[in-house]
Amino acid sequence: MSQRLPHLTSRLQGFGTTIFAEMTALALEHDAVNLGQGFPDFQAPQAVKDAAVRAIAEDHNQYAPGSGLPPLRQAVAEHQQRFWGLSYDPDTEVTVTAGATEAVCATLLALCEAGDEVVMFEPYYDSYRAGIAMAGGVERVVTLHPPDFTYDTADLEAAITPKTRAILLNSPHNPTGKVFDREELEHIARLCRDHDLLAITDEVYEHLVFDAVHTPLASLPGMRGRTVTISSAGKTFSVTGWKIGWLCAPPDLTTAVRTAKQFMTFTNGTPFQHAIVQALRLGDGYFEDFAAGYRGRRDRLVNGLSEIGFEVFRPQGTYFVTADVRSVGFEDGIEFCRTMPGKLGVAAVPNAAFYIDPRRGRSLVRFAFCKTDELLDEGISRLSALRGGA
Repeated sequence: MSQRLPHLTSRLQGFGTTIFAEMTALALEHDAVNLGQGFPDFQAPQAVKDAAVRAIAEDHNQYAPGSGLPPLRQAVAEHQQRFWGLSYDPDTEVTVTAGATEAVCATLLALCEAGDEVVMFEPYYDSYRAGIAMAGGVERVVTLHPPDFTYDTADLEAAITPKTRAILLNSPHNPTGKVFDREELEHIARLCRDHDLLAITDEVYEHLVFDAVHTPLASLPGMRGRTVTISSAGKTFSVTGWKIGWLCAPPDLTTAVRTAKQFMTFTNGTPFQHAIVQALRLGDGYFEDFAAGYRGRRDRLVNGLSEIGFEVFRPQGTYFVTADVRSVGFEDGIEFCRTMPGKLGVAAVPNAAFYIDPRRGRSLVRFAFCKTDELLDEGISRLSALRGGA
């Protein structure tokens, strides 16, 4: 049980330091290959970096409008139409945020009354629970089960009560790499329509799909008017430090979320907003090569871990691989992740941190492959000492 922190509000007791910070600190302490935290270790597209430098040189360094620069909102709307066939008005239905994390948090703060329930899937990205807690909401969790990380439809139906306000969906899914298929999405959409629920979708890995098809929930019948669709530039353009995200929603939902968002960051990253206009308008070749490059990295890491003896759950998307450490002689993923930086010089993240009951993900570990081939090979080489069991 987490130690109670003095002064911290009861809503946030138990959250503490994120698992990413803990594992990255261990990686730095031991000079380990960091396959834990999901940040790319290669360069962003040169044209996008040049656009940011140019924006700074041209003195685009003051506040942008709270809803985001008009050219960026236009570029986001074009992107949604170009890739997903979704039409949004850039003035009334697109909002720029400080990354997807702020978009999720602002949406929860704007749309949830105290005591409202939000249904989400576990394992989950850790900020979701904190955002629900800060909004005074209550999480209701549905578990995804390996090896395919499917969910039991009865579990999702049972999680919905008269207090349910929204379903929070992350697809492609971090940490498992699952891409929710059409049948699953139609089930979720039907429940939203039948129970008059909102949907909040985190789609930051929308361009990192390998063996599946990404379908935005908002594109299904009856869903556009009840869905807040969230994404960001960080993953797609390897600029996680810029924190430029966005959300698309019908005008009434947009107005509500903007009301909350204006008192959080108000605005952010003006020169980076200018640069992401150029990024979103890159040619199809960029997006195709981007996905192909990551597919190769995925296969490199999956094959390397499998050869060592890990049971690996091959991801359909994102840049994460989940493995079961029992196959290499460990019972506990947290122990594995705390041991490996010092013992073998490799950092990973325990999936137990992404479950309400950590025991459900006790033996699972997440490795990131948003790294150069050389770094992936070095990580695999170091982990090869586990071959045949620890």
